[in-house]
Amino acid sequence: MSGSQLWDDVDFYFTTHLAPDDEALQACLRESEAAGLPHVNVTANQGKFLHLLAQIQDVRHILEIGTLGGYSTIWLGRALPADGRLISLEYSPRHAEVATRNIARAGLDKITEVRVGPALESLPKLADENPAPFDLVFIDADKANNARYVEWALKLARTGSLIIIDNVVRGGRVIDAESAEQDVRGTRAAIELIASHPRLSGTAIQTVGSKGYDGFALARVLA
Repeated sequence: MSGSQLWDDVDFYFTTHLAPDDEALQACLRESEAAGLPHVNVTANQGKFLHLLAQIQDVRHILEIGTLGGYSTIWLGRALPADGRLISLEYSPRHAEVATRNIARAGLDKITEVRVGPALESLPKLADENPAPFDLVFIDADKANNARYVEWALKLARTGSLIIIDNVVRGGRVIDAESAEQDVRGTRAAIELIASHPRLSGTAIQTVGSKGYDGFALARVLA
């Protein structure tokens, strides 16, 4: 059995027992597939991991940067109380349209808002609204701007907030300090920002699974 097949089988086992799909999640994936969205959403067990982190954090306010079809949005939104709030920023109007339908089907449209446009334009506008601090920020957008997204997350967070950055391994390319690829440079900048920033304590974890070899970074706001 190849390594990738084994990873798939282990993911299937964990997902079947610990993060089984329901109709809303299945429909989200179907709609995203039918709309031709890229296959870069989190897996079910990764979605459950985000859900549990949000519950552990006792979240009331979540910021997501990168909505895609809304699959991770649904997992995160289900951790919120009835009066909670989730704001998700999505660059593509087409992706946002699909996500909005999927979120509504999951019954989360009353507490979830998808805002369309470049996140680096949406974030200053959001800050101008002086929102309640976000308890958790999930960053899963264009990797070139990861460090800038972390900087904005800090501005919009509170002491104790969690910042999660997805897809930080880049197939192992993250270790290439000479890389000219923007996804690598942006990811390295985010990791190095977390390492050096006095308000952040973080780590990064490598993962394998049905989406291949990857990983995530997790940081806590200290003050």
